[in-house]
Amino acid sequence: MKDTALGAVGTLARLLMWILLLSWEGKLLQVGGVRSVTLPESLLFVSTLDGSLHAVSKQSGDIKWTLREDPVIQLPVYLTEPGFLPDPNDGSLYVLGGKHKEGLMKLPFTIPELVQSAPCRSSDGILYTGKKQDVWFVVDPETGEKQTSLTTSSSESICPNSPLLYIGRTEYVVTIFDTKTQELRWNATYNDYSAPAYDEKQDYKMAHLVSSGDGLVVTVDRESGDVLWSQNYGSPVVGVYLYSGDTLRHAPHLSLAMETLRFLTFSSANNQANAHSTLKWSYQFVKEQASAQTQLVPTLYVGKLDSHLYASTSLVHHGVSLVPRGLTLARIEGPLTAGVTVRERGECEITPSTDVRYPPGTTDSRKNHWLLIGKHIHKMLFIISLTISHSGTFVFRGEFDGRNVAVKRILPECVEVAEREVQLLRESDTHPNVIRYFCTERDRLFTYIAIELCASTLQQYVEDPTCFPELNPITLLEQTMCGLSHLHSLNIVHRDLKPRNILLSGPNALGRVRALISDFGLCKKIPDGRSSFSLRSGIPGTEGWIAPEVLRDTPGNKPTAAVDVFSAGCVFYYVVSRGQHPFGDSLRRQVNILSGEYSLSHFMEDIHDDVIAQDLIEQMISAEAESRPSTACVLKHPFFWSPEKQLLFFQDVSDRIEKEPADSPIVVRLETAGRSVVRTNWRMHISVPLQTDLRRFRTYKGNSVRDLLRAMRNKKHHYHELPPEVQETLGELPEGFVSYFTSRFPRLLMHTHAALQICAHERLFHPYYLPPSAK
Repeated sequence: MKDTALGAVGTLARLLMWILLLSWEGKLLQVGGVRSVTLPESLLFVSTLDGSLHAVSKQSGDIKWTLREDPVIQLPVYLTEPGFLPDPNDGSLYVLGGKHKEGLMKLPFTIPELVQSAPCRSSDGILYTGKKQDVWFVVDPETGEKQTSLTTSSSESICPNSPLLYIGRTEYVVTIFDTKTQELRWNATYNDYSAPAYDEKQDYKMAHLVSSGDGLVVTVDRESGDVLWSQNYGSPVVGVYLYSGDTLRHAPHLSLAMETLRFLTFSSANNQANAHSTLKWSYQFVKEQASAQTQLVPTLYVGKLDSHLYASTSLVHHGVSLVPRGLTLARIEGPLTAGVTVRERGECEITPSTDVRYPPGTTDSRKNHWLLIGKHIHKMLFIISLTISHSGTFVFRGEFDGRNVAVKRILPECVEVAEREVQLLRESDTHPNVIRYFCTERDRLFTYIAIELCASTLQQYVEDPTCFPELNPITLLEQTMCGLSHLHSLNIVHRDLKPRNILLSGPNALGRVRALISDFGLCKKIPDGRSSFSLRSGIPGTEGWIAPEVLRDTPGNKPTAAVDVFSAGCVFYYVVSRGQHPFGDSLRRQVNILSGEYSLSHFMEDIHDDVIAQDLIEQMISAEAESRPSTACVLKHPFFWSPEKQLLFFQDVSDRIEKEPADSPIVVRLETAGRSVVRTNWRMHISVPLQTDLRRFRTYKGNSVRDLLRAMRNKKHHYHELPPEVQETLGELPEGFVSYFTSRFPRLLMHTHAALQICAHERLFHPYYLPPSAK
């Protein structure tokens, strides 16, 4: 079942990519043509958790324009116990912990209901205050341009334009204060669009299935179950709306776990004997309140937005062995609304969150035990607190044998994956840049893996460099590549390299931080004598970081370890560009990877470091796996060279070619296209004191790369004999000296390095190239 589910997800990824490609091609056909008019009736409106309202085509799901506002929910960064988790779909509230320690419990009121009843006080001294702020956005439905905003405090005149779209949005702010502790307990802001509820009597032909873990929307025909289109909007979808009259109206949508939605889409798209029945049946399940014989189970998804937790209902297919990303829990209904009695305004008696009345039979349910946060002793493994990782796994902070560790808790159905991960960790964790493994333990419910505790991820470092201000990003990338090279030396392919799976250790006694490759769940051990792996068990990796050959549906397609080099190239650009991706934004990223369309626009062609980085990254993200360098070759690249090593390389090259005739292969390669390297005449681009000093001893050709290298070598050898004004203009050795020349001739190093590749076998150049025999 596990391999089947993995294969399902993998094949679906290919399916979705082709759907996206087709929609993109459709756009290209319109280039240069007459601009079509977007009628409001042809649009759907998709609201996402990040606060975006996308106007999309009903026919394709393509985004026409986007209205960006504040996130749907805004919460405090702290989470006290009991804590509150809101549902961004409707503002429902769940309490975490509480007096009876019964886990996650739905409360009998929503945030809008609390605001409506406020100010009020509960029986245990909790004060509730609320605020409601309404706004109307008047929008041109063709362009998404705001004509004006109407509020109670201000309004502007509306420019005549027909038709106009009136979008109402309400901001609800609720604050909870504890009179016993005299402390603010919690506060939250919830934003909701004003739209009438969906009427089942409406003749709406489509059903929208959304993923609770990401921004995927699959739209199907309600009658036939056919998949009409699918799109990923980059953030979880919390609402789908139709244009009705001149405002919005709710459209029906169901929320499913991420892997469940992909599994059902795969089933419907590939089961010819029962085409599309699964999706149709899944929609009918909730609509008709199907019986316990169904295969979809209602659960609660706990997700993370920035540092905030939220909860939303989600359907899970019990046949899917993959764990949905986030926390998927058995649904626990909260107390009935009878628990709230509303008297006169200001005297609302609300069953307090710390004294919730639980439905009969739930207090002894084992399904609640997952959330008993606290000190849990399991043999020698001591779990002391809970966090939630981004790759969808329960991760606890704990202690093992007197040291702090991270503890991954894995469900029984994933035990085979866990065992493979542990086996590969044991084999590879001796390297300082691979996460260290400590132990594995089991009980009747879970498998626990204790691994090295880290302080951050590479993604967090890129998003906020102030967390480790002293770190050199190039050093982190070099350490990452060292760890990856170690894995490849053991015939282990990681297959899911991305910024979130590269961890940063906490500073050691010397204040040093290490980059560590982690998350071996998708790793593959290639048997001796082979160099590739099959895709029988599905497509491994994370969308947007997957090498193109993994998604190519061609006979005999067997990817190699080069898939990791491709992902690493994307990571390199992500780090040096401070958050950009060579293949664009998340919506089109994997499509661009398949078509080989990338942009390294962060780099400038007249900057030495950018020229070097671009050279390496372009090789690493090559569309053809055979053209990518090995990890060992990457580590030899000038991208990682210090100024001292760069200067030594220039010197060694100059020494090597000093006596070569002008027509020798080495000199010919060096001088080919050399005019652009020396900028026609390099002597015209150096300072006057250096020009004067050079003329004192010999004649140099201004159009020759060899003579430029010769001048650099001679001045380096006689640096301390140079006049003070020349030393001052050149700067100190080696940093200032190298920077003096490479800032003026930014292509010099990479041009010279490429030309001298034919000398890689010579002992003199072993520090700079990987010998051909070692490739």
